[in-house]
Amino acid sequence: MSRRADADVPPGLLLVDKPGGMTSHDVVARARRVLSVRRVGHAGTLDPMATGLLVLGVGTATRLLGHVGGHDKTYEATVRLGRTTVTDDREGEVLTSTPAGHLDDAAVAAALAAQTGPLLQVPSSVSAVKVAGRRSYDRVRAGEEVVLEPRAVTVHRLDVHRVTRPTPDLVDVDVTVTCTAGTYVRAIARDAGAALGVGGHLTALRRTASGPFAVTDAAPVEDAGQALAAGGGAGVLGLTDAARAVFPVRTLTEEEARALRYGQRIPATGAPGLHAAVDAADRLVALVEDAGATARVTVGFPPG
Repeated sequence: MSRRADADVPPGLLLVDKPGGMTSHDVVARARRVLSVRRVGHAGTLDPMATGLLVLGVGTATRLLGHVGGHDKTYEATVRLGRTTVTDDREGEVLTSTPAGHLDDAAVAAALAAQTGPLLQVPSSVSAVKVAGRRSYDRVRAGEEVVLEPRAVTVHRLDVHRVTRPTPDLVDVDVTVTCTAGTYVRAIARDAGAALGVGGHLTALRRTASGPFAVTDAAPVEDAGQALAAGGGAGVLGLTDAARAVFPVRTLTEEEARALRYGQRIPATGAPGLHAAVDAADRLVALVEDAGATARVTVGFPPG
């Protein structure tokens, strides 16, 4: 049986405001249905509980995703002190309950401040980290005991906005976290709670920014997909604009554009890092990087 051909949809990024209760894969599947296109991927997984910015790539824009997901992230979150859960968030089974009502605001703020800067952070065992080729959460659900190795992350900033007490034994803390890719905000809640001796987990998590992209520019996946198919709109960045948002631009001559399309090298500029090589018609030809006296294609984007 032959596969149905993809619809004629321009490549681009979708900036999606993910609702709670959906996995990142669910969002990708929905975008595929809306667009009738198989080639859709995402940059940077969001847990089902989490809401907010999820960046999708469509068509050849999926080639950008590996370079998009590694940027710093910003989250709004609510940390609950006084309880631990198996998932370090509200969706997991409660493991322990320890009264936290005696904690004053200064102690809470100090424990969270200690979760900033360079950290060696142990991811939650119920995470997407792979252990011997299988996701950690799959191993945990199969009854295996999983101990993950700590990984180096950096929390650039953690701002405490509000401390409330929903019950005499619980403390809720609303925070904004800016951190490197790969940081688990759930683990910040867990570790701050552990330092206070009462345990902690997340009750809310929303990603508001990923690198140059913000949730204020995002749209529901159905709306963003329809906008891309229609040629642009809320939640959509065309291929060239998407690359321009992430990389410095190198404007090509006609001869340079032709050479890159054949995989040939062009003269180096001396500027470090990847550049979006754009032709005179404002089409993204490639991501290029200097290698000695010449610049080479790192990722190519064929026309059409």
